[in-house]
Amino acid sequence: MLEIKTVEKPDERRDFPRGHLEAVHLSGLDFAVATFEPGWRWSESVAPLAGTESCQIHHNGYVLQGRLHIRMDDGGEGEVGPGDAFVCPPGHDAWVVGDEPCVVLDFAGGMAQDYAKAADEE
Repeated sequence: MLEIKTVEKPDERRDFPRGHLEAVHLSGLDFAVATFEPGWRWSESVAPLAGTESCQIHHNGYVLQGRLHIRMDDGGEGEVGPGDAFVCPPGHDAWVVGDEPCVVLDFAGGMAQDYAKAADEE
């Protein structure tokens, strides 16, 4: 069965401090467009909602705009920017680098399902 949806009319929008997520839900895939404003940091903006010390969502992402620094719980870290595709397993913090919003496409599905939901909403 062919399914087509536009992110211009998302099925869901989730707002969180200094950012938001827009998602479309398809069979076998939840696709999200996340916008993180300058000053956004997962441990400050989303951790209070998630109830965990680090992000426990797996991300398969692509950066459209801006820069994001990612630090893994094991100490590994890196930075992604426009044109970068990345895979990030659970157990990380991330923050916007610079004064430009960071826009990320997430193909993993986990972001659209559980990201920035209060722990009691799951």
